[in-house]
Amino acid sequence: MSEVVVAIPRKGRFNKNAARRVRAAGKIPAVLYGSGHDPVAVEVEPKQISRILFSETGHNTIFDVQLDGQPSAKAMIVDWQREPIKDQLIHIDLKRIALDKLLRVKVRVKLLGIPVGVKTEGGILDQVLREVEIECLPADIPSHIDVDVSGLEMHQVLRVNGLPHSEKIKYLSPEDATVAHVVHIREEVVAAPEVVEGEAAAAGATGEAAAPAEPEVAKKGKTAEAEPAAAAKKPEAKK
Repeated sequence: MSEVVVAIPRKGRFNKNAARRVRAAGKIPAVLYGSGHDPVAVEVEPKQISRILFSETGHNTIFDVQLDGQPSAKAMIVDWQREPIKDQLIHIDLKRIALDKLLRVKVRVKLLGIPVGVKTEGGILDQVLREVEIECLPADIPSHIDVDVSGLEMHQVLRVNGLPHSEKIKYLSPEDATVAHVVHIREEVVAAPEVVEGEAAAAGATGEAAAPAEPEVAKKGKTAEAEPAAAAKKPEAKK
C-alpha cells in the first residue's frame, strides 16, 4: 500500500517567520510543486517524512500526497534540509510526478561478494561511486542496483558500463566512470628531514642530533639586540 502524506496549506506562504512557527508546532515546512501547478507552501508530519526517507527506496519512494481541496497526487521528495546540531528535518521539497513521464533520479550501488583480489592477493575493495544517475519511469525506479564483484582481481576496475543494464533504465552517469576497484594496502612513508653532511658528522661525533636551524626572523632579532651593547663599549676603547 502506498504511503500517504497529508499536506496542510500554511499561512505566510514562503515567509521565514511562518516557517519558524510551523517548526515550533512540531511540523515540517514544505513546498509542493510540479505537474503544471503553482508552488504551494504546506506543512507535513515529521514521522511520515522520516518513514519515507529511511525506507528501502528512500528519497526515490513514490507516495500519495493529499492537499485540501485538491485530488490526491503522486509525489516524491526531491530535496530536504536538516538542522546540523540536532539532526532534525527543517524543510522538505515535494514534487508532483506523472507516472507516464520519465524521471532522472540517483540510485545507490550495492556491491555483492568478496573480490578475488581481496581474498588471495591481500588487496582492498575501494568503492569510488556510491550512486549513479539513471532515467526511467517512476514505476521502474530500483531501490538499489546490485552488482557482483567477487570476480574482481587486483587492480581490476568496475565501471558504470559494467553495471547490470536493463531496457527499463538508462544510465546517465559517464559509462567509463569508476564504480569500484581492488587496490593494494599502502603504508604512509614519512620523509626524513634532510641533514647537511657536516652537521651529520658533528652529530655522530657528539652523539647528539643536530639542532634545527634557527629561523631567519629570530637571527635578525638577536642582531638588533646586540648592536646597542657594542656601541656602549666603544667609548671605553678610546680611553
